[in-house]
Amino acid sequence: MSATFFFWGTLCHLPLLRVVLGRDAQAVPATLEGYLAFWADGKDFPLLQPQGGGIATGIVVTRIGKEDRARLDFYEGGFRYDARVLPVRQADGSVVQAQVYLAGGAAAKAGAPWRLQDWQARWGDVATATAGDVMALYGLRDAAEVGHRRAAMLVRGASRARAATDAAPADLRHSPAAADVAVDRFRQPYAAFFAIEEYDLRFRRFDGRLSEPVNRAAFVSGDAVVVLPYDPARDRVLLVEQFRAGAFARGDRNPWSLEGIAGRIDPGETPEESARREAAEEAGLELGAMMAVHAYYPSPGAKSEYLYTYVALCDLNDDRVRHGGLPGEGEDIRGHVIGFDRLMALVDSGEVNNGPLIALALWLQRERPRLRGQAIG
Repeated sequence: MSATFFFWGTLCHLPLLRVVLGRDAQAVPATLEGYLAFWADGKDFPLLQPQGGGIATGIVVTRIGKEDRARLDFYEGGFRYDARVLPVRQADGSVVQAQVYLAGGAAAKAGAPWRLQDWQARWGDVATATAGDVMALYGLRDAAEVGHRRAAMLVRGASRARAATDAAPADLRHSPAAADVAVDRFRQPYAAFFAIEEYDLRFRRFDGRLSEPVNRAAFVSGDAVVVLPYDPARDRVLLVEQFRAGAFARGDRNPWSLEGIAGRIDPGETPEESARREAAEEAGLELGAMMAVHAYYPSPGAKSEYLYTYVALCDLNDDRVRHGGLPGEGEDIRGHVIGFDRLMALVDSGEVNNGPLIALALWLQRERPRLRGQAIG
């Protein structure tokens, strides 16, 4: 038996609704009287709250079957929403009884009034990409468990959205079609701040045939940014030093790493905005003009991470040791202001063994004569 639903929030974005349902749906405009939609304060989604004289706008979708309902409950369950039957008015004036998802449990605090257009401009592509990852876990994970990881999944969704708009040049390499990778089975054996995803898949061989099924696993993390601050007047750079679990797990005798300022790109940020935020958090530093260097996968055979890297001009007017990091994230970071020649000596000796920093140092070595005549701002 099918049901009628009224969607008032992000599911009014039809690309997102298509991902959640796994199919296209016919929708008609409708309103719900006595309620208004507000941003969940500090979040990327809205809340629906009772409001005398209020009118919430949205869409009505009919013929929601049992499987559709299960998929919707899985998706909305991550937001702790429950469906309730309420009367809604369709565009032709008729009133129908429809299922409406309302916040259940400990809801977030209501913020500013919510408009679909505002949300679409900032979050539409990211939320749709994230919904694809959420629905890939339908039948594999509990909705509450997926909802608990939503912040990390949103970072991954933002990475997917950026990847979808990348130029992806293919002058030399293979230019793929949609059918060039076929996923036969997907699993997620581990998921916390990061995740492990495992695929049984087939890919297009260079002879034109699909390969035999192969098993591949990927360590999934979001896009990140790396920036090397450079003072062209004093010919100095700032490096940060911190303990790194990856080096420790390898058995490195010294798991403290010299690096550029780095961090993940939060949803809703551009890579440049992220770089400026990280510089303030890690080194108390305000960056001037930023120059994009390279964007790349550091280890595409096993990791989804994609790096945006920059050299940023700034004023490094002293060589004092700087301490930074966010204590709430367990960060303990020491900053070093050193001359460019010493940076290259550390690269040559192997004390700098961080790939992104090496690439930035070599770029700066090439561009340094030009940059030394530039103003910082």
